[in-house]
Amino acid sequence: MAQRNVKRARVGVAEQAGGEWPHAAADARAPIQLPKYETIALMLQGGGALGAYQAGVYQGLDEAGILPNWVAGISIGALNTAIIAGNPPEERVARLLEFWETICQPAFGPPLPAFIEHAFFNSTDAVRKAFTAMQAVGALVEGQKGFFVPRYPPPLPTVAGAPQQASYYDTTPLKATLERLCDFDRINSREMRVSVGAVNVGTGNFAYFDNMHTKLRPEHFIASGALPPGFAAVEIDGEYYWDGGLMSNTPLYEVIQTTPRRDTLAFQVDLWSARGPVPDSITDVQGRMKDIQYSSRTRLVTDMLQRSQRFRHVLREVLERVPSEMRDDPWCKLAEDLSCSKRYNVIHLIYRHKEYEGHYKDYQFGLSTMRQHWESGLMDIRGSLAQPDWLDLPNNDAGFVTHDIHRDAR
Repeated sequence: MAQRNVKRARVGVAEQAGGEWPHAAADARAPIQLPKYETIALMLQGGGALGAYQAGVYQGLDEAGILPNWVAGISIGALNTAIIAGNPPEERVARLLEFWETICQPAFGPPLPAFIEHAFFNSTDAVRKAFTAMQAVGALVEGQKGFFVPRYPPPLPTVAGAPQQASYYDTTPLKATLERLCDFDRINSREMRVSVGAVNVGTGNFAYFDNMHTKLRPEHFIASGALPPGFAAVEIDGEYYWDGGLMSNTPLYEVIQTTPRRDTLAFQVDLWSARGPVPDSITDVQGRMKDIQYSSRTRLVTDMLQRSQRFRHVLREVLERVPSEMRDDPWCKLAEDLSCSKRYNVIHLIYRHKEYEGHYKDYQFGLSTMRQHWESGLMDIRGSLAQPDWLDLPNNDAGFVTHDIHRDAR
């Protein structure tokens, strides 16, 4: 059943995009046998239309038989999280594809015939740039099916009203889409831990909604992606929340720093790269600003967490050499609390900016673009999983390792 669902999903993309789904014969890949990690985490950054890259990464994990037991997301990563956690393993890839095929269509008018879109997208760089820019304008003017639509009349800047109306777009269609594609009873069954990040508008504090502590509803996931002024704040239990990416666009810190600590294999899937060329035009400046703003300095945060874990790991090794009769010393007890012997392996998967993409890449929803993003994620995770020893438990003095298919290839 799972194979039929995944195959049918891929065929759907091929038919609508006007071509064959690349590497569609990979269904029969042998499952990977992992070491005994206590947590297998999938962490999904925000990035709008770029989020199809994350769906491709999940497809690659599914092919390898790797089932995360904790999925955490912010913004579009939170929406992908809802689809993954809200469906049984054998249906997740098909549901992800159904979600992306839905939101990559215009909100009202019919989409372009597949063969026309395919022809424009695969033409020259100049034609592709013009075509994708037109699709981005279409998203601004018309919205996206099952996701958001413009408010008519648009809000006036100085006219006060309800916080739920203070935005240029209405995300009511997204609630219906999530309810159609996700089983929230399954999400709240805790068979998989689910966390999504948002910002409390009133306090300015970051908040994680976690199914271990809260019964999650569509509103929690929509709040995580409520980026102002495009999308309005979402009311949850008397408080209002905006997109978590306003403060931190990655759930990496939340997962790695959680207690009690556990041996963890973490797949960190980013949609913005902190590294990139120096822009030489105003248009490129706008795009580079977004890259830097929303990348959340993932590698810097990872380096900081690695140093912190190294101190804990070294402290544990030192305590092992302290005579047992001294273990009741208050300083030794404090050191015991601070030390840690758990090990962490972080696999980075970072979307690589394409030459033809403009500053609008996060709201340029198009089926051909979605397909390419998806394929990029699929190729990156396949390449990562194929590296010798990358999935092993760390055995260095830090008990912490990181890998990145693009960084290590340089």
